[in-house]
Parts: sequence; C-alpha cells; structure tokens
Amino acid sequence: MQNKKKFKDIILSGNEALARGAYEAGVNVAAGYPGTPSSEILEYIKRFDEVDAQWSVNEKVAFEVAYGASIGGARSLYVSKHVGINVAMDPLMVSAYTGISAGFVIVTCDDPGVHSSQNEQDNRRIASFAKMPLIEPSSPFEAKELIKKAFDISEKYQTPVLFRMTTRICHSKENIILSKRIEKQKPPFDIPMKQYVMVPANSYPRHLYLEKRILRIKTFSEKTKLNFIENGKGITGFITSGVSYLYIKENYPDAPILKLGMSYPFPEKLALKFAKQVKNIIVVEELEPFIEEQMKMLAIKHKAKDPSYRVGELKSEFIPKIIQGQKKKEKKRTGKKPLFCAGCPHRPVFYVLKQLKVTVAGDIGCYALAAMPPLSSLHTCLCMGAGISAFEGIRRGRKEQPLVGVLGDSTFVHSGITGLINAAYNKQTGVIIILDNSTTAMTGCQPNPSTGITLKGEKTKKLSLEKIAEVSGADEVIVVDPFKIKELKKHITESLSNKKLTVIITRSPCKFIDKTTKGHVDYNIDKCKKCQVCLQIDCPAISKTAEGFIDIDSELCSGCGLCVEVCSFKALTKK
Repeated sequence: MQNKKKFKDIILSGNEALARGAYEAGVNVAAGYPGTPSSEILEYIKRFDEVDAQWSVNEKVAFEVAYGASIGGARSLYVSKHVGINVAMDPLMVSAYTGISAGFVIVTCDDPGVHSSQNEQDNRRIASFAKMPLIEPSSPFEAKELIKKAFDISEKYQTPVLFRMTTRICHSKENIILSKRIEKQKPPFDIPMKQYVMVPANSYPRHLYLEKRILRIKTFSEKTKLNFIENGKGITGFITSGVSYLYIKENYPDAPILKLGMSYPFPEKLALKFAKQVKNIIVVEELEPFIEEQMKMLAIKHKAKDPSYRVGELKSEFIPKIIQGQKKKEKKRTGKKPLFCAGCPHRPVFYVLKQLKVTVAGDIGCYALAAMPPLSSLHTCLCMGAGISAFEGIRRGRKEQPLVGVLGDSTFVHSGITGLINAAYNKQTGVIIILDNSTTAMTGCQPNPSTGITLKGEKTKKLSLEKIAEVSGADEVIVVDPFKIKELKKHITESLSNKKLTVIITRSPCKFIDKTTKGHVDYNIDKCKKCQVCLQIDCPAISKTAEGFIDIDSELCSGCGLCVEVCSFKALTKK
C-alpha cells in the first residue's frame, strides 16, 4: 500500500469500504468506468500497489478486462453505476454461461431517486435475467464484509456474482475495522475451449450447466448466513434487503425480520419458515417489486408497498405509511438550480448555439445543464454517445432543421467514435461539437484516454481527438478556443451551411483542472443599460441587484471574459 500509515479502524464510505474489502479479499484486477454513485470505489482501490486498477474507455471494455483477468486466474472486480451495466450487458449475459476461474464480482451502484442519473432502473432484475447470485449489503460495514463472501461464492460455484449497492449505502459512512490482505493462490492456467468459446455447439450444453448451477446456488441460499431470521416481538414480520433493512430497524427495532443479504436465488424454504412464525408479513423494498414477486409465486400471503413507492428513493419516514397502506404523496423537488461553474468552457458554446437558434442533440455530461434556462440550448440527452447517433437520426428525419450534435471528450472516446464512423459511412453531413475540457468532469474529474494519464496517475499514451475524428470519417476537423466566441460562432455558422461532416473541437480545460484566473472583470454602472444580456450566460458570479443593475462576485469570477464579450455597451471590461 502506498500510504504506509496503518489503521486498526477508520471511518469509510460504503464505496471505500467495498474497495477495502475487495483488497483484503485478494483482488488483483479492478476495472470500470466512472459514474456517480460508483466512482469512489476505484478511486480508493487505486492506492493499493497489489491491485492493477484501471479506468477503461467504457463499461463493456471494463467488463471484458475484468472477466479476462478472472479467466487468467486473478480475482477481479468490475465496477460501474447502474446504467453502465447496460453497456456491459452483452458480455455479462454470456459470462453466466461460460463461468469463470478466479473470483469475479460485478458491482452495480444503483441510484434510487435519480440523484445523478437518467433513470432509476433496479438492477436486481439482472440477477434473475442472467441467473447469477445477487448480494445486497445494508451498510458500509456489510459492503466490506459481503464483498469477501461474494468472491468466495464466485469461486465455489465458478460464476460471476452481482453485487448491488445503492446511492445511500455508497455515500454513507461508518466505522470500519480493517483486516490484513489475504493473497489467493492462482488456480492452474487452463482455458477449456468448450467452456469459453461460445459458439452454438458449446453454448447449448453450457446453458444446461447454467440451469443446474443455479439450482445448486439456490440450495446454498437457503443455508447461508447471508440470509437470516431475526426473531422479535409481535405478530407482524418484515422481509427486506439492502438499506430498507435499516429503515425497518429504525422504525420497528423489535419486529421479526427475514433479512436477505443474498436475495437471488430467493430462499423459498426460509421464507416459508418465516411465514409460519408470524401472522402478518410485510415486504419492504426499494424501487421494483423484486422480493414481492417471489412471495407471490410462493403464494405466501403478504402485504407490500403501494405501487406509488416504486418511484423514488425509499425513506425511513415512509415505512409507517407503507404499513398503513397509504399512497406516496409526491413533493416538489426543491433545491438550488445547478449551474455551470464560473469560467466553465461549456458555457460560451451553448450561449453561441442559443444565439444561432439550432437544435442540439446532447449527451451525458456536465453540459446537460445547458438544457436549463436561461441557456435552454440542449434538446436531447439519452445516453452515452447519443449526442452523435441521435443527431444523425434527427437530421435524417428533419433535413431542413439547423442541427448540431454535442458530446464531451470522455464521452466521445466512450461511445461517440462508433457514432461518428456510422454517420460518415452512411454519408451524413452536419456539425458535431466535441467539448474537450481535458477530464471526465461530471463524475469527479477522472482521467480518460485523451488526457494521457491513467487511473493510478501514471503518464501514458495520449489519444488525439483530432486524428480519431479524421480517420473516423470527418470531412473537416476544427479546433477552437470556446472563449473566442466570435471565432466559434463563425466556424459553427459556416459549417452549418456547407455539405460536409464537420467536427469542431472546443478545447479549454475544466476549471477543476486549471484553477488559475484570467484577471478580473470591472463593472461600470454608468454605462450599464440594464439590458441584462450578461445574465443570459447564467454565470454564478453575476447577479442582478434590486435596482436592476449588475453585481459581480469577485470571489467567484474566474476572469474568463465571456460577460465582457456579450456586453454591447462596454459596461463590463476585463483587466
């Protein structure tokens, strides 16, 4: 470990505790793609010299790297947020057929309440879909301990194991007792082709094997201490998993509980046993009726939450209401409007796009904030890479509509390159803008292949976005400083009118990467006409006074000069 200081116990978040547990379990290889709420897992595990950790270009690649490491005999860990699993679904589903060699754990960090995601899918369903065991911790402490069990189960049954975290557990903190790392001896190197080459002649018998294996794991789920009955007082008992368990303990500390740490395969016999011990059963779970459906198939009489609770994060105060059969009363989500940082290089791009009155096919990144007023200049945001692919589709449907596709540098490498190749191959024309801010900003400023830095902070080959765009089929590649808005506007305007496939790379570092200021902005109140055009750039350093004039917060102002550029009356000057 690079940090030589040793601790007997330490306060860790759920993500950090999971990483520590994987380290103690002897994990050798860890791969993933950054995404809240999962990013801190690899950020923490990278500090251990014994672990070969990487940010991969996307989740599919990360999964295949970790899977390959397992076949090679190294305990391996895959990490992503819930929608990242979607990108990795192709190899994930097949890996259930092939099985593995050394332990392989798939960590999915779900986001109930959509705190930082485009949906709140419940990835517990992937376990039953792929027929692989599912483990759900209820706290950071359990995350650390159960990840070790997950590796053991993976090796015992030669299967990938799905390990589901949620935002509340990922980011909560708890006192954790540290243990020593246990190095696992690698199994003999052997890759039997009938097991690992998934052509039809081999995949059919592997499916038969998968069905037999899941039955063996089901027997294990009935006996494992990961699933247990807590005897308590009263005639009403609860069946639950994950963070919902803590909410029940908070509201009804003495109630009987069937706590599922391994919720798939569902322990049917244990559930039937629990049903005989209590008069009433209430299923409490977050998002989808995953446990509830298992209870229905067993014909066990029970109550469950109203379907209105399937949307949004479960909260402790909801538990009594669920028991009373009440519907969820939706409250308007409140909070301060998120803004681009002062000096953000994305702001001038979307200000210009709004001026040009173009439709913008967007992507996943900080720049999704451009959809909010007053910029209101991003019109779609579907998934990683769709900034190009959706752009092409919209353009084919509305050829007369002024249209631009926008995505970030990390997103372009993740899944935008294939979209650009597709557009070029199918003779599409138009304008694609790559917002190159030299980092993966939205998820915490992680490096990516275009930065020339690895997860472990080592220098590596730096991908040239210009060359990639050119060889992918772009007719024209232009690099411009986004703060030179007149030049930027000229390039976009000209590119919209020609019949080429043009890629414009706006290059300026994120303010979290380059924190230097570029001077400051002076305000001359005598020249101000109260036109409030400067407010339209939505800079947090600029606000309006009660009299309708402007106030500039010198603590926030980065001196980028965008407000100076848009002021027609020279009331704002850069110094």
